[in-house]
Amino acid sequence: MSAAIDQVGQNRGPGEAPLLHRVARRIEEYGRLARFDRPIGTWLLLWPTLWALWIAGRGRPDPGVLIVFVVGVVIMRAAGCIINDFADRNIDPHVRRTRDRPLAARRVSPAEALGLFLVLMVAALWLVMRLNRLTIELAVIGAALTASYPFVKRFFPLPQLYLGLSFGGWSIPMAFAAQLGAVPRVAWVLYIAAVIWAVVYDTQYAMVDRDDDRRVGIQSSALLFADLDRLLIGVLQAIMLVALALAGHDLKLGTWYTAGLIVVAGLFVYQQWLIRRREPAACLRAFLNNNYVGMAIFIGVALHYVYAR
Repeated sequence: MSAAIDQVGQNRGPGEAPLLHRVARRIEEYGRLARFDRPIGTWLLLWPTLWALWIAGRGRPDPGVLIVFVVGVVIMRAAGCIINDFADRNIDPHVRRTRDRPLAARRVSPAEALGLFLVLMVAALWLVMRLNRLTIELAVIGAALTASYPFVKRFFPLPQLYLGLSFGGWSIPMAFAAQLGAVPRVAWVLYIAAVIWAVVYDTQYAMVDRDDDRRVGIQSSALLFADLDRLLIGVLQAIMLVALALAGHDLKLGTWYTAGLIVVAGLFVYQQWLIRRREPAACLRAFLNNNYVGMAIFIGVALHYVYAR
């Protein structure tokens, strides 16, 4: 991009190229603030949304609803990252992994961050207004949970649970509401599974920063679980699989879905192997591996409906 901007500067008057450089840099910083350069978080939020849309739509989700939810997930994840960094702007400089974030490094001002957050929330509101009343009501609750998470984690000893309740799974009841106009019992079972999964993967993520979090006084499940972290992650992984199996039984999902759960069980075993020594780099790999967990479940659901016809 820089080469292209330099070429433009050669073709135009003096002073114009630096302006384009500044604009490009601001866009790049805003993108980093919204974590567009690190899409793993978007995928971890998108997979449960796709599970719910495919199940509620019996393999054929409404195209308009699908577009609204996919775009909405991208927007809300970006907004959540921005408000989180705004709340942590004076803490992140003291954590190795976060000290180079735009707000922590003072490359973006708090006012800019709040402005971008409001723009994204307005865009999310515009999207959800295309859906039915129940979905809109659930979206308002979800927005409140998202905006409050960075501040609740200051005093709540298990912020990963609150993350799951807000970010990790709230799109599931919303997806059922958008498709069916109601939220059946099985949607809440899937929601519980998604919340537990968020605690699992975000605890693995918190294990990367355990020493820094302890030093600066940040609450996390990795600190709360202490030496029981691997055991409790394993227990949560097992509970998640049970919840998904119960949902599959209730929905009469067949062999393909079961195969997906078997793959997930294998991935969980692999994650346990990765975190066995609690090495930060390996814990980060375990966190990233959860992308395949969400993908395996979605493929199992999708293939069930493909071959059930």
